[in-house]
Amino acid sequence: MTSTASPDPVDLRLAGVAAGIWAAALVGLAAGIAAAGALAVGGLLLAVLAVFLGRRPTTGTRADVRKRVLGVAAAVVLGLAAGGLTTALQLLPRDTGPLPSLADQRVDVTATVTVQDDPRALQATVAGRPWYAVPVGLSDLSTPAGRFAIGGGLVVFGTGPAWAKLLPGQQLKVSGRLSPPTGGDVTAAALTVTGDPRLLGEPPLIQRTAGGLRAGLRQACAPLPQPQGGLLPGLVLGDVSTLDPQVAETFRLTGMTHLTAVSGSNCAIVSGAVLLLCLRLRARPAVAAICAAAALAGFVVLARPSPSVLRAAVMGGLALIALASGRPRAALPALCATVGLLILLDASQAISAGFTLSVLATAGLLLVAPGWREALRRCRVPAGLAEALAVPAAAQLACAPVIAGMSGTVGLVAVPANLLAVPAVAPATVLGVLAALVSPFWPAAAAALAWCGSWPAWWLVTVARVGAQVPGGVLPWPAGLGGGLLLAVVLLALLAAGRSRWVRRLLAVVVVAIVVVVLPIQVVAPGWPPPGWQLVGCAVGQGDALVLRVAPLTAIVIDTGPEPSAVDGCLRRLDIQVIPLLLLSHLHADHVGGIEGAVSGRSVGAVLVGTYKLPDTGEQTLMAAVRRHHLDVVTVQPGDSYRVGPVQLTVIGPAATFRGTRSDPNNNSLIVMANLAGTTVLLPGDAEREEEDSVLSARVPLHVDVLKVPHHGSMYSDPAFLDAAAPTVAVVEVGLGNDYGHPSPGVILHLTRMGVRVLRTDLDGDVAVFRQDGHLTTVTRGVDQIAQPP
Repeated sequence: MTSTASPDPVDLRLAGVAAGIWAAALVGLAAGIAAAGALAVGGLLLAVLAVFLGRRPTTGTRADVRKRVLGVAAAVVLGLAAGGLTTALQLLPRDTGPLPSLADQRVDVTATVTVQDDPRALQATVAGRPWYAVPVGLSDLSTPAGRFAIGGGLVVFGTGPAWAKLLPGQQLKVSGRLSPPTGGDVTAAALTVTGDPRLLGEPPLIQRTAGGLRAGLRQACAPLPQPQGGLLPGLVLGDVSTLDPQVAETFRLTGMTHLTAVSGSNCAIVSGAVLLLCLRLRARPAVAAICAAAALAGFVVLARPSPSVLRAAVMGGLALIALASGRPRAALPALCATVGLLILLDASQAISAGFTLSVLATAGLLLVAPGWREALRRCRVPAGLAEALAVPAAAQLACAPVIAGMSGTVGLVAVPANLLAVPAVAPATVLGVLAALVSPFWPAAAAALAWCGSWPAWWLVTVARVGAQVPGGVLPWPAGLGGGLLLAVVLLALLAAGRSRWVRRLLAVVVVAIVVVVLPIQVVAPGWPPPGWQLVGCAVGQGDALVLRVAPLTAIVIDTGPEPSAVDGCLRRLDIQVIPLLLLSHLHADHVGGIEGAVSGRSVGAVLVGTYKLPDTGEQTLMAAVRRHHLDVVTVQPGDSYRVGPVQLTVIGPAATFRGTRSDPNNNSLIVMANLAGTTVLLPGDAEREEEDSVLSARVPLHVDVLKVPHHGSMYSDPAFLDAAAPTVAVVEVGLGNDYGHPSPGVILHLTRMGVRVLRTDLDGDVAVFRQDGHLTTVTRGVDQIAQPP
């Protein structure tokens, strides 16, 4: 009689260590150094206890199970101890020492810093100059009170093209004002710099080489038609400095954003291409492996060895090992070890969306894709097609809960879009890398290679644009941790139920019903908003929320109303997914209270606020959202100008800080002039007579097409201010049946006598303004469609 040996159980100890390290880093970053230290001590004691219990002599099947469970438990608590210790050490500059106190006091300092990663361009300009965020390491700090030789991570905000040219490893001297950090990671402070950086020597040779090659690729792509020319550097090296924001948004909506960042797939494509070439040339396996490893190391140099690139190289190497060996489960322990090591070295990776998605995608490739590929092969699907279907589907399945939690949406087009993108990714990447490599000594050949690479890039742009326009391709979903967990449960349930034939048939019927019934209705009757809209005043009750359209899916938002659901509903109706600028005129609750609804599930570039930070409750609401969503806050003043696409914002008030007026927060509202591709708009927040008169005294030109009536149309406006604006259309943001008597009948009568068309959100609902045949046109959505607050 023969017996069939059961397979060995999967060893989960390394997975337990990685999970413990990750959990400890998350707790430490959220709760501080004391919590991280407590986890280190407690985890170590529990690990000793688990090891002691596991050594007790026992026999039998239950004893084996008990031993394995205790082994995994010991691994988890050991990971908690290690992660807590390293996270606590990395949090020392953020939570202790003089730096946090100096940041809270917003002290002016001069610092010696070292650039740690590429400058990140914010989606705005200040007085016509681009604005950048640069992660740096601090080594020396001088203040009026003395000099400190302290370390720690900073984020430097600077304006001007000089910041874009900085390379990692470059040492600088900068002067500016400290402020508390907002990212929730190990960053100790933010430093806003008014001038250009002062360079101290040259960056490292490896970074200079990489910078020259990257610049060569950009130069080779410059003559190409857009958006392919801006996309190719992003596909190859993650360089999105010239990428059209609208294209970036279509990639996000279709689940293709990973293509514009250096990921494991980039590394796998480059080293895999070299490996395939070596095998075609009949090289020995050892030689082929060495060449592939050298290609991977060279690509890391080319893409710059930042933490994200190093992570991608490791993940790509793991993918190659799994695919080449045909033993994906053998790579799982290596993945777990890599995850733990990377978080030990940099605790901030624990809250990095890119890190999380990279780990999940690699896990999906190792654990899920092989089974799906074999199932498709059993259904007589050709091997190449089975691989092409299984890989993007498995990666998307693994990443879907995190994407849903981050964006508040579920993309139904992600899998087909990524499937259609597969044939173009590798050619574009390989051609782009070759163009970068030959650019220093043969620019003509680099340009030719870039031109060849632009064709697969064109295909990717086409797939993303068509996918983003599919009706119902992106569905709303609860955002946050709860939404992510909910989708994970739903997907697991569907996978389990999908083993039943009748469940698969039922799902097929549902999909057909959606395609045949729901999508045609959305195509034929798209409804609100009207095509070509430029401005929408949202009906959010007694408060302000205005939306200035930049591009499809993209808009600037001015104020957020009193509560989250109203502004979120307005933005959903307008299908706004990206907010490059969120401007808060002042911090009264009816202007800042809904910020959570505006930013949750959307990509936000920067939050603009004035210098007046009262009332305290408003600032607390703002900072809570800033910390939760890792937003960048920029303080603005009169004269600052911002341009995003066709929209130009210019701050014209307040000229000075008002104190002792009837309402100081109202009279310190930011007054902004907006130009929407020829349609001018005056946005005065809740400014009252004192601030209005100061703007009139400064003789600032105020004549506009559209006026957002100050302070919900209250009686405290100066009629001369309304006369100077002389708008064609006036929008009154006001709540139905409010207790303030807004809008004032006198103000409405004055505007009507001027011949202004007055629209009120309490009576008209959402108000859209746009140009039709050269004439200013308005459309209202109607209050009967909008739930009014009690």
